[in-house]
Amino acid sequence: MIKDIGVLKGRFLVFGGPYSNLQATEAVLKQAKQCNIPESNIICTGDITAYCGQPEDTAQRMYQSSIHIIQGNCDESLANDSEDCDCGFDENTACEVFADRWYNFSRQETSPAMKEWMGTLPFRIEFIFGGKKVHVLHGSHEEINEFIFASTSDDYVLSQINKTGADIIIGGHNGMHFTSVMGNKVWHNAGVIGMPANDGTPRTWYSIIEEKEGQIIFTHHALDYDHDAAAQSMIANGLKEYAQTIQTGLWPSLDVLPEVERHQTGIKRAEESFSIAL
Repeated sequence: MIKDIGVLKGRFLVFGGPYSNLQATEAVLKQAKQCNIPESNIICTGDITAYCGQPEDTAQRMYQSSIHIIQGNCDESLANDSEDCDCGFDENTACEVFADRWYNFSRQETSPAMKEWMGTLPFRIEFIFGGKKVHVLHGSHEEINEFIFASTSDDYVLSQINKTGADIIIGGHNGMHFTSVMGNKVWHNAGVIGMPANDGTPRTWYSIIEEKEGQIIFTHHALDYDHDAAAQSMIANGLKEYAQTIQTGLWPSLDVLPEVERHQTGIKRAEESFSIAL
C-alpha cells in the first residue's frame, strides 16, 4: 500500500525508529515545534514499538499526532501478532537472542487497538518536493527488513532507487543515519530516535530536509533527550541489554553491521549536510 501525499513545500523533518522510547519521541516532536515545522511536514520511517520500555505510550503518542508514518517490520509483525519481529537478524546471533526479549515485551504491552492501527499504516509514502519525486520506504524496494547502509555499493543502491521510479529515497530500518548522493539521485536515512547510532554518545538522530537557494539540503541532526529516564523504564521491565546502549551509546552486538560500520564503533558522529541541485 502506497500513500501519495501530494506536494510538500518549505522543509520537513524525518525520523525513524521511535522504538518504544517515549522520551525521545516527545523530544523530537518538541524540536519540530521549535523549528516551526508542523506535524503535517513530519515523516516517520516506521518501527514505532521495539527495543525500549514504553511501547503503548509511544504508540499512543504517535497515533494522536498528524505525522505521516509508514509501517516498519516491527509494526507489521505486531499488527499480525507474529511470533518474532522479522528484523532480518541472522539465526542464533546475539541480535536475534536479544530481540526475543524486547519483541515479546512489546507484543505483550502493546494494546490490540494500537496493533490494529499499525496494520492500517501504509508501507510506502510518495510525494513531490522541490520538483523531485520522493519515495519513503522502510528497508529496501524488495524487502521491508533489508539493511541498506552507507557502505552498501552505489550500484546496488541506484538499482533500488531506479526500481521505485523516484529521485530520492528516504529509508529506515538499519538504525544508522547517512546520505548517499549519486549524481542526481539520493538515498537518505535519517537514523532513529529510539537508539543511539553506536557512536559512544547517548544522542539519537533525525534530519531536516529543505529547499534553499536552488538546492535540496539534507541535514542530519543529533537529538539530546532524557536518556536516563528511558533507560530506567527499560531496566524496570527487564530490558537491560539495550538499556545499557541507551546510556553508553554503544550497541550490545555488531552482528548486523558491515565491516566499514563496525570500524566506526565508538567514534562520535558530527552533524552533516548534503545537497543536490533542484
